[in-house]
Amino acid sequence: MAGAYHQGSRAVQDRVGVRELADHVGRSITPGIRDVAAAFLAQQPFLVVGAADEAGRMWASHLTGPPGFMRAQGAHRLVVDGGLPAGDPLAGALAADGTAVGTIALDPRTRRRMRLNGTLTPATVAGGFTVDAEQVFANCPKYLQKRQPLEVEPEGPGVLRRGEQLTDGQARTVRGADTFFIATTAEDGVDASHRGGNPGFVQVRSATELAWADYPGNSMFLTLGNLTADPRAGLLFPHWESGGLLQLSGRARVEFGPDGARTTVFTIASVVESLPAGRLRWSTPEYSPANPPANPPAGGPAAAPPGSAAAPHLGSTTR
Repeated sequence: MAGAYHQGSRAVQDRVGVRELADHVGRSITPGIRDVAAAFLAQQPFLVVGAADEAGRMWASHLTGPPGFMRAQGAHRLVVDGGLPAGDPLAGALAADGTAVGTIALDPRTRRRMRLNGTLTPATVAGGFTVDAEQVFANCPKYLQKRQPLEVEPEGPGVLRRGEQLTDGQARTVRGADTFFIATTAEDGVDASHRGGNPGFVQVRSATELAWADYPGNSMFLTLGNLTADPRAGLLFPHWESGGLLQLSGRARVEFGPDGARTTVFTIASVVESLPAGRLRWSTPEYSPANPPANPPAGGPAAAPPGSAAAPHLGSTTR
């Protein structure tokens, strides 16, 4: 099983004492897209992609389209039609040949998810790309909230604001979030993963620092292992009801408690908030029964939709 994990993941597995279990679970990681995985991909209306931008900063981004906009081509290639909205921080990286990417397709309707990591090749059609698969695997439904798709918003102002720290409205969005995605990297490539819990599971310690507890999972420790090897990370907080996106780039560290508890602390370097055209809106959630209790968000409504009065712009113009 040495090929499934790098030294960062091994270090965390050994520290927590789950190497044997990790080896067992790691057998599910394959370089090929099985038929059941191909069928799953073809049914999904959105895909999260993680990568580094031209400056080396990690980001997680979000692509949407009608089912079939992404699909398997043979056993080792993912094809994605269309591209990222204008102004997305990964637009350049997804147009560059050889970009290492991590992807996660998640179905809120059924609480199913799968990850596919590999190397990107831009398609001949503008905005499309393919990913040559290197790691493909499914995850359990823990901490996934159930939602139903509502409608696609064809129009949108795009990027609302950019900054280097959270506004008050953005902080409220994070405190009220029940889901976010995280992109990390190491010497063997990029990975995109999911974190979920009841609102309040992500703590806003300041305008530039977040923290969250690491809930029990599959014992692979791919995300924490990557952060042990390379602290760069990108977070994506979707505002499901409006379709808005809050993207953060920065660095993260893992703090270990004496009882084996783990907390990830994320320091923000860049913020992008947007309401893109073609965004998909979803229903309010049915929370996962696996979610541990969390401190409810304080200070008003659970989450402020991007661009709302509760999330004022950084200034009078977008920058």
